[in-house]
Amino acid sequence: MIALTCVLTIIVRIPSPTKGYMNLGDCSVLICGWLLGPIYGTIAGGLGSAFADFLSGYPIYIPATLIIKSIMAFIMSLVPYIFLGKENRYMRLAFGVSAVIAELFMVFGYYLYEAVIIGEGFITAFSGVFGNVAQGIAGIVGAYFILEFLSRTKVVSIYKTVGFKNKK
Repeated sequence: MIALTCVLTIIVRIPSPTKGYMNLGDCSVLICGWLLGPIYGTIAGGLGSAFADFLSGYPIYIPATLIIKSIMAFIMSLVPYIFLGKENRYMRLAFGVSAVIAELFMVFGYYLYEAVIIGEGFITAFSGVFGNVAQGIAGIVGAYFILEFLSRTKVVSIYKTVGFKNKK
């Protein structure tokens, strides 16, 4: 999953106004958290995305990406568990809620990183928010459709994630 996250992040790169880039890696980060759980999902989502920044020539983003994408995967793995426990009826809703929270964290995290750490300033960094929102929406939609496809192939069920072992 680290390699898949890295590849999905690198394969489509659309430069953003704040020296970063939009990509499809969020699909994999969300899936990592959902399927692998808080430990392995966090590691896979964060490292795969950070490797992509390294390989793509964006070393300034490596620390932020490692932290932000790791926390995204962590959020993705824990939100359904915390709010639903072992209840499976609302897993699609839990996926949507946790994905939106994770992506909002990503948008806010990169905004703060670009504004404060990189020193772009809050106004200039705001120009990257729209690209990150678009990336987040694409990540949620892509991850949902990938999980739906996998659940139809009996590889994994969207109702029963590996990460926190739901019971019916």
